[in-house]
Amino acid sequence: MTAQQLSGTGPNLDARRRRSRRATWEEPPTAAGTLAKAAVLALLVAAVLVPLWAVLVTSLASRETIDAAGGMVMMPREIDPSAYLTIFNGGQITQAVWISTLVTVLGTTVSLVLTVLAAYGLSRPGSVGHRGLIFFFLLTFLIFPGLVPSYLVVTGLGLKDSIWSLILPSAISVFNLVVIRAFFMNVPGELLDSARIDGAGEFRILLRIVLPLSRAVIAVVGLFYAVGYWNAYFNAVLYIDDNDKFPIQRVLQSYILAGQSPNVSGSAVSLPGISAYPPTLAVKMAVVMVTVVPAVIVYPFVQRHFTKGVITGAVKG
Repeated sequence: MTAQQLSGTGPNLDARRRRSRRATWEEPPTAAGTLAKAAVLALLVAAVLVPLWAVLVTSLASRETIDAAGGMVMMPREIDPSAYLTIFNGGQITQAVWISTLVTVLGTTVSLVLTVLAAYGLSRPGSVGHRGLIFFFLLTFLIFPGLVPSYLVVTGLGLKDSIWSLILPSAISVFNLVVIRAFFMNVPGELLDSARIDGAGEFRILLRIVLPLSRAVIAVVGLFYAVGYWNAYFNAVLYIDDNDKFPIQRVLQSYILAGQSPNVSGSAVSLPGISAYPPTLAVKMAVVMVTVVPAVIVYPFVQRHFTKGVITGAVKG
């Protein structure tokens, strides 16, 4: 035994002291902890994928398969695409998909433009009414105008039965505004000052310098807006009475929650090898898949910006 071991000093003691000073979450996970995390993640993934799988299989199931299963189908026996052919045969759902796409594209564009302009103005310390406007925006987190005043404003502006009633009431999200403003405040001031010395105005600085440096947070906020517009149905319940202007989520809400029979097209599907009248449950699940698939397709393209944009925009500043 060495003198260091007898005196209780040495590298082993130093290592134990360093470990004792570390927080609990900085310790390496044990085998049991790793196994528990894997089990929890597996359960979460199953909780998401199993319902989606059931919806997909049921939407492609025939009437006989659904009757044999007594409802939702988990194991596919045959593929019957008649439900999808029916809903895209020129009926209400085809029109609803077009309306939702138009609202999503137009609404996301309007929301991003307004949010970026407001966030950039509020991120400049010398802007007019800087503190008062920030307080006004943040106050909406605590005080909501209410359903009746919002309805009176929208109808008073003549937006009833217009797609603008699905866009303008939710054009700016204060949360997204705060996130983008925090990101803009971390753009180096020296970079902006050098652009001003070169004669660049505020709009040119925003377009040529600030926005290219903020692609991550803009992509994430754009995804938030797009998913919000695509999934929104409550504004359509309040402001849209014309069935031809229903977005897809409003149609889905009518079919599933209200128990209405799908008015998918004016004529039945009659193609070789495909049932002429698909079961109602298959049509409903096909509508569900139509509402889910666009978000699933878009997300992978902005996923690489997601963590960077949210964490950087929300933590810094």
